[in-house]
Amino acid sequence: MNQKKFFLLSFMICLCSQVFGQLTIEECYTMGQRNYPLINQYVLIEKSREYSISNVAKGYLPQLGVSGQITYQSEVTEFPISLPNVTIPSLSKDQYKISAEILQPITGLITVKNNIELVKTNTAMEKQKIDVELYKLKERINRLFFGIILIDAQIKQTELLKTDIQKGIEKTNSAIINGITLKSSADILKVELLNTNQKIIELKAMRKGYADMLSLLINYKISETTQFERPKVLALSSTINRPELNLFETQKNALNIQERLLNNRNIPHVNLFLQGGYGKPGLNFLSNDFSFYYIGGIRLSWNISGLYTYRKQKKDLILKKESIDVQQDLFLFNTNLALTQKNAEIIKLKRLIESDYEIIKLRESVKNRTKNQLENGTATASDYILQINAEDRARNSLLLHEIQLLMTQYNYKITSGN
Repeated sequence: MNQKKFFLLSFMICLCSQVFGQLTIEECYTMGQRNYPLINQYVLIEKSREYSISNVAKGYLPQLGVSGQITYQSEVTEFPISLPNVTIPSLSKDQYKISAEILQPITGLITVKNNIELVKTNTAMEKQKIDVELYKLKERINRLFFGIILIDAQIKQTELLKTDIQKGIEKTNSAIINGITLKSSADILKVELLNTNQKIIELKAMRKGYADMLSLLINYKISETTQFERPKVLALSSTINRPELNLFETQKNALNIQERLLNNRNIPHVNLFLQGGYGKPGLNFLSNDFSFYYIGGIRLSWNISGLYTYRKQKKDLILKKESIDVQQDLFLFNTNLALTQKNAEIIKLKRLIESDYEIIKLRESVKNRTKNQLENGTATASDYILQINAEDRARNSLLLHEIQLLMTQYNYKITSGN
């Protein structure tokens, strides 16, 4: 996705979230990446790429050189003969020359092409490094997002607990009026109601802390009324599609281009050239007069000194590619290990959730019987509190396991890159 589309999508997400007051985890991912300061590096990398390619592409243009020299020789060429009535002029020992040369590389054009490819590959590599860092944001967002969802669920459960306590107070007041139980029983329940209100205050304060951190991370104002959409259960895949794999491939591609450049440097180079100048003597070295001249043709050059280190340089590139292969294999090994651990955790949580439903069913049945006994005076307020707290713990355990399951599934998704 290009930068314009990315920012347009982010703007639409923010607009929809503000209208409906509800956030999804995918929206948080997008806003988090958009807000992260490292995102600005993309623009700088792209500008650097344009400048580098422009500079390298200058290699396609003819090369122009200017040179000049003034010399004085201790000796000049002389003809060892003399002819009657013929004067053979002697050459001047002082000589002057200024020239300009236009050189058009032929084999060098391949080098220019490879250098442009290398610039593009290095640019892609830098962007992929940023992709890897931005991808890590998802794990931080997961912890905060699912933490808020869990707290919201616990607040709702605590509100239900309050309802049960209030019903118990009503039953106790009825029993007090009928002379079945003492007024102190109602006071015990009222104390428990106050404790429950304190628990709600603590949960809301904890939610605010999580919301403030997430708000800073995604640059979006989160209020007490902002709703977080509970993510759906995912269909998981063990296929690994992490951005790190793209980075490994790009690194190896860059080394392949460097290998081609190494080969190019150690082959004979062919150039077209045209040289023009003015000097004394010109091309006619027997003339002592200043004259213009030009010369053109094909030039072949081969710097064989590069062959001294060619093999070692090539072996070094091969070792670097093998090192990247080792890093990639290690990454895949650790990723598969993490996926196996998360899969085992998912199986465990599913079994715990099945058990939680059975426990809640039994706890609810016991609570209801105790509530009836409380009204009849055969159970105390302490008995009732004991049972509603036991049911509350069972329901909170279910909430915890359900959110943990969702979070583990989404962490599995992030680990696999799907």
